[in-house]
Amino acid sequence: MTHSQLCALWLGCMGWILTAVAMGLVQWRVWLVYDNEAISSGIAWVGMWRACFNSHTQVSPGFVVTHCRYISLSEASTPPEIAAGQVLMLLSVLVGLLGNSSGVYALRNVHFGLEKNFPSCFFITGALFLSASGMSLVPLAWNLSSVVTNQTIMFPPAFKMPRAPDSQHVGCGIAMGLVGTVLMVVSGLMYCRYRSPIRLRWDVSGGKDNPAFDSHEHIWDI
Repeated sequence: MTHSQLCALWLGCMGWILTAVAMGLVQWRVWLVYDNEAISSGIAWVGMWRACFNSHTQVSPGFVVTHCRYISLSEASTPPEIAAGQVLMLLSVLVGLLGNSSGVYALRNVHFGLEKNFPSCFFITGALFLSASGMSLVPLAWNLSSVVTNQTIMFPPAFKMPRAPDSQHVGCGIAMGLVGTVLMVVSGLMYCRYRSPIRLRWDVSGGKDNPAFDSHEHIWDI
């Protein structure tokens, strides 16, 4: 039966979606900034691709605008944990997509009996999900460590960000990414544990393997 693999497919799909959403969120690192004229809200967000904050000094008085700047991989000011995150999170999403496709293909084959190498298909799917989770875990853990140790980022002047926040805490982007990573790990392990069902031919009367059935098959082969 493949009920556990159906559950694994659902977990892997949900984990992949959460990882993809987390990659695009800007709320990875939440900076609390006081006495800053540009950051009128007192809160700035640093993600894998952008740094943003709300401000009413960048537009007409009485209006609030979200000021965002793109974090380039080639910028010297981009910290290594964010540069690694841009590459590894993208690779994780791509490998997770392959894992979902492989899982659908393997389940289709096992239900319709199209192939006999079901264990290898499921093992490849599990390996893809475990690889995707490993790729996402590195930047997630690295950025989490940077927040816990209150690491700063030397943004260029165009970002209008301070040299260091007064304090910072983990945003929902890291939390969502960690949940997605855990789901993909569980999915990958469930896929790797798949074993083909052993089908035995039993004699109705005695409950043992019926040798007459084998000889009958042998005769038709001749």
